[in-house]
Amino acid sequence: MNRLISVAPMMECTDRHDRYFLRLIAPHDVLLYTEMVTVNALIHGDSQRFLEFDPLEHPVALQLGGSEPKKLEYCAKLGAEYGYDEINLNVGCPSDRVKSGQFGACLMLNPSLVAECISAMCAAVTIPVTVKCRIGVDDHDSYEELQHFIATVASAGCKIFIIHARKAWLNGLSPKQNREIPPLCYDVVKQIKQDFPALTIIVNGGIKSCDEIAEQLQFVDGVMIGREAYANPFLLAEIKKRFFSSADVDMPQRYAIIEKFIPYVEQQLANKVRLTSITRHILGLFQGQVGARSWRRYISEHAHQNGAGIEILTEALKHVPHTQCTL
Repeated sequence: MNRLISVAPMMECTDRHDRYFLRLIAPHDVLLYTEMVTVNALIHGDSQRFLEFDPLEHPVALQLGGSEPKKLEYCAKLGAEYGYDEINLNVGCPSDRVKSGQFGACLMLNPSLVAECISAMCAAVTIPVTVKCRIGVDDHDSYEELQHFIATVASAGCKIFIIHARKAWLNGLSPKQNREIPPLCYDVVKQIKQDFPALTIIVNGGIKSCDEIAEQLQFVDGVMIGREAYANPFLLAEIKKRFFSSADVDMPQRYAIIEKFIPYVEQQLANKVRLTSITRHILGLFQGQVGARSWRRYISEHAHQNGAGIEILTEALKHVPHTQCTL
């Protein structure tokens, strides 16, 4: 499985509709992640609703939130049975809800517990078990503490770490603020790769362009793109052309991407999914192009209406000149 480029798990963003859409832009080259799914939601809720996905989404990783080894073992096995290509443990989210549940970034303060969780998950599945973490938490942000965390968790069987190059603040900042504050420290992730050359180290945080990706790949094994892949999904087409295709391969047309997406939308509408639940993920497709604002406005004003169907997409496309549908 190629880990050179991946799209980050993002709450209320990377659901199955978004992942299907992204896969039409970057087929099979970019690893996709689910939103974080808590173990209690899987154990006590409708697991099929949380885990079901389209085969087109492969390769796709399931991110779990939890801190109890037995529960994580059960849910990792469940994810593997559903066909996910990787199970990832969230050790980086700083939200109050996650903190109160004793998982996410606060787990970095308890490396031995994370190691127990990873050991249990690795014993349950044959697919990779990975960790997504920060470079530190609150005042526990020394390099020595991060080293200790990585070494402890790696000893339990985790060989792949996705590191958000910004420490988490559990008090005083909202999760949105913590995406910008404090500053990113890519050099810390670079140093971890140097100190743990046998591990696969992937950097995450604030990376928005192919040039920035290329810069990071000089020092680490992979790059995870976050908010930019959601706000500007056609970036994945640029990534595919630069990092996975020969120079003479044509870029996909934005217009054609929507045409390929329409049969999926029709299928979901037949399954009683509201159009706005799908179209909210595609608003950024024409970012930077003539007609982009009209595209977003038309969909936003009409997709939420009762009975809205694919005619909303076909009509919205009329607001975008075909000559603006390529990069």
